[in-house]
Amino acid sequence: MSRHDATLQCALLTPQEIGRADRLTIEGGVPGIDLMEHAGQAVARAAADMVPVFGRIVVLCGPGNNGGDGFIAARCLASAGYAVDVRLLKSPDDLKGDALEAFQRMELTSSLAIEGDYIANDLSAALTDADLIVDALFGAGLDRALSGAAEALVKAVNRSGIPVLAVDLPSGVQGANGAVEGEAVSARQTVTFFRQKPGHLLYPGRQHCGRTIVAQIGIEADVLDQIAPATFVNGPDLWLGSWPQALPTGHKYSRGHAVVFGGPVTATGAARLSAGAALRAGAGLVTLASPPDALLVNASHLTAVMLKKVAPETGIRDLLSDQRLNAVLIGPGYGVGEKTCLAVAEILDANRAVVCDADALTSFADDPSRLFSRLKSHPEPVVLTPHEGEFARIFPDLSGDKLFRAREAARRSGAVLILKGPDSVIAAPDGRAAINSNAPPWLATAGSGDVLAGIVVGLLAQGVPGFEAAAMAVWLHGEAGREAGPGLTSEDLESALKPVLRALVEKPDCP
Repeated sequence: MSRHDATLQCALLTPQEIGRADRLTIEGGVPGIDLMEHAGQAVARAAADMVPVFGRIVVLCGPGNNGGDGFIAARCLASAGYAVDVRLLKSPDDLKGDALEAFQRMELTSSLAIEGDYIANDLSAALTDADLIVDALFGAGLDRALSGAAEALVKAVNRSGIPVLAVDLPSGVQGANGAVEGEAVSARQTVTFFRQKPGHLLYPGRQHCGRTIVAQIGIEADVLDQIAPATFVNGPDLWLGSWPQALPTGHKYSRGHAVVFGGPVTATGAARLSAGAALRAGAGLVTLASPPDALLVNASHLTAVMLKKVAPETGIRDLLSDQRLNAVLIGPGYGVGEKTCLAVAEILDANRAVVCDADALTSFADDPSRLFSRLKSHPEPVVLTPHEGEFARIFPDLSGDKLFRAREAARRSGAVLILKGPDSVIAAPDGRAAINSNAPPWLATAGSGDVLAGIVVGLLAQGVPGFEAAAMAVWLHGEAGREAGPGLTSEDLESALKPVLRALVEKPDCP
């Protein structure tokens, strides 16, 4: 698989983009009902895996193509010997197009057991002794809150406690951004088609999906060349082509020299966590630039990381006069205030790759444009790493879903931005974005973000481009968290990176 194909393999499609993929496929000669048949059969296979043979399945169908997928699934399940009860949100008279044809094909199946009226007015009888509910009410295209009969139906499904298989996306979850306005089905498993949508990975939608299966239904990957998606699942397929190669003739100086600026004596740990992570991420050398009053504290803890005393007045300029120091991190434990703003300005003046984290962001809360105006003309990559609180301080007017906010913040600042969280979004000024999905909940611990910032600067020191370095770092951070396991502290993450990196570089297609 080429790098281009690998990147498209991890593309995420908005509802509009998946609709275009359908249209391009149909225009290419594949009937829409064939795509629906393949989708419904995939749903039926997933349902059969969740229910014992001859189990009882209730299929709830909406009036659109999502309902059509449900009709196909119902027909296949009934033919396989399951007791199937189909209920519609609206009258069959409202169906049209492929959904109508799917309904008509279903009605011709004599083995399909339909109890009473099609309309899902009262589910109490239908749900009695049911083993599974198939939610085929609404797909990823929903962009509003459920109301009326649909809302009541979803509430009844969630109250029932019966396992749910969602078709495309749980009803009530918006595919473009994972938003839930009001009620949404809580599914145990979701079957989606061709590619995932952002709503499968962004919270709160992600918690409604359960396990997500991606089924291929006859849409060829080459339609993505015309669609040109800009949103991706974060993972090795996205960035492995930019992974820094360890050359047989290389040496520590050829692998870059990262600098981490440390804070005062009472707040030294954060910078040391960052520096250790930068070294583990592959930087050939890492120097911790320490204020004079913290020098002895840092010296007592450091071994492979080098230490340099940096006077607050002229130290930054003097240190960065050495051109071999090619990537800089400032912020973890550095302190909030004007001195930090001035330090960031001096670092940017030195024209290095830069990571601004924590205090280096909050210090600009009163005037973020003071930072952004410098970043837009900066010749080297700059990565900003805010959590939600820091983001609100430097982008106070940005609201809306997480993907939109991260993209707009990257465009406005001129920097690559990592908006951290359980569904971290990495966004570039050119509009590219990746959504991360591998972070375990136990990464929510003090110092975890310092480790992430250190991984980013370690990769930048090796010459990795900004967006790819940020995406790599977020994924590696998540995998290290999984490796370290429950009960981890941030000190555990550096050593946990080692087996993760080993497994990554031993992949058959790793450069």
